[in-house]
Amino acid sequence: MIRVLLVDDQPLIRSGFRALLDLEDDIEVVAEAADGAEGVALAKEHLPDVALVDIQMPVVDGIEATRRIVADPDLAGVHVVILTNYSFDEYVFHALRAGAAGFLVKDVMPEDFLHSVRVAARGDALLAPSITRKLINRYVAQPLPADTGAGLSELTGREREAVVLVAQGLSNDEIADRMVISPLTAKTHVNRAMTKLRARDRAQLVIHAYESGLVTAVRPDRMP
Repeated sequence: MIRVLLVDDQPLIRSGFRALLDLEDDIEVVAEAADGAEGVALAKEHLPDVALVDIQMPVVDGIEATRRIVADPDLAGVHVVILTNYSFDEYVFHALRAGAAGFLVKDVMPEDFLHSVRVAARGDALLAPSITRKLINRYVAQPLPADTGAGLSELTGREREAVVLVAQGLSNDEIADRMVISPLTAKTHVNRAMTKLRARDRAQLVIHAYESGLVTAVRPDRMP
């Protein structure tokens, strides 16, 4: 059973998502919160598999709530998915850097919403190639932070190759095809890289790949 926490300051939004989730036999809404502070407290109380967190809320917003959940070792199994009204904006970028596993636009189709909850519960990031590209574009104009190469020396050559392909937006199956290995081996390479680089998920792995210089961003006007 997938345990879900809903965190949104709009009761109508919460009730709509809950109505969808309650119809599924393998998903259970364990709690609802109206702001980020309450959401963090309920996450500690209920230990959900997935926390669906609105990005803009009173008291504590979604970015800070994400940061608090990610920083708490007791909540290591909680996968935060940001809810937003826009396909990608500055707030989403900062939420991903804070540790969110991905994000959903609130007008997402019901079947895509349910699929995304299940994907997040498995520990996979909700990052489509188009979103990965927008992350890349954000790095073009940014200087690299200091000491971002820590951990790279621990990666094997194949793990480095897998990280580069993740940063290009490829799925495990696509990585397997590109590296001529099985999907299971591709997943193993990715998971070991995340462990060595202390990345919670693929979203964090993508960010680390660019911050460390393992992958170099190209200017948007040069991207295919």
